[in-house]
Amino acid sequence: MSSDVGFPDPLRRPEPADPQAWMQRQLFDRRIVQLSGRLDDRSANDVGVALMTLDATGDQAVQLHIDSGEGTIDAALTLIDIIDLLGVPVHAYCRGQVAGPAIGVAATCAHRTASPHARLRLFEPEATVEGDARQLQQLASAQVERWAAYCARLARATGQPPERIADDAAAGRYFSADEAVAYGLLDEVATPDAKLYRLRGPSIGFGRR
Repeated sequence: MSSDVGFPDPLRRPEPADPQAWMQRQLFDRRIVQLSGRLDDRSANDVGVALMTLDATGDQAVQLHIDSGEGTIDAALTLIDIIDLLGVPVHAYCRGQVAGPAIGVAATCAHRTASPHARLRLFEPEATVEGDARQLQQLASAQVERWAAYCARLARATGQPPERIADDAAAGRYFSADEAVAYGLLDEVATPDAKLYRLRGPSIGFGRR
C-alpha cells in the first residue's frame, strides 16, 4: 500500500534550494524584471522575453530594475523596440551603475526613477568588426546608422537635441541622479519612503525566529 499521503518523508533529504532562482521567481510574480551586468544579445533576449510575458499576463505596469555599465547598441535598440511596442507601461528603476547603452533603455521607459547614489554615464561603446575592406566599410556604415538611431531615440526621450546627446556621449559625460533628472534621463530620485516589497518565504539569518 502506498504511504504517499502528502506528508514529507523524514528519511528523504530535501532538494537543495536555489536562492537566485527563488528570488527571480518572487520578483517576477511582482512584475519586476532585472537587467544587470553586460547588456548583450543574450541578456536583451532574456529581459525582452520576460517583459513580453508579463505584458501578456496582466495589465499592470512592469518594473525594470537596471544595473548595467556596458553593452552593445544593437542589444539596447532591441530592448527599446520591445518597450515601445508593449501594451503595458514599463517603469525603470536605476541602481548602482547605469552607463552606455543601458541609459537608452532606462530613458525609454514610461517612468524613470533612480536611487540617490546611482551613477550614470553617457558614452558610445566601441564596436569590434572584422572582414575585408568592403565589409569593414559596410559594417562601419551600419554602426553609424545604429548609433544615430540610438541618439535620436534618446533625444526624443529626454527632450535634448540629438547633437547634444552625441557630443555628451563623445565626452563620456557623467551624471549624478539629480543631474540626470535635470537632463531628462530620469523623472525622479527615489526617496526614503519609497515602496518596498516584502518577499514571501523563510527568513534568512541567525536572529531569533
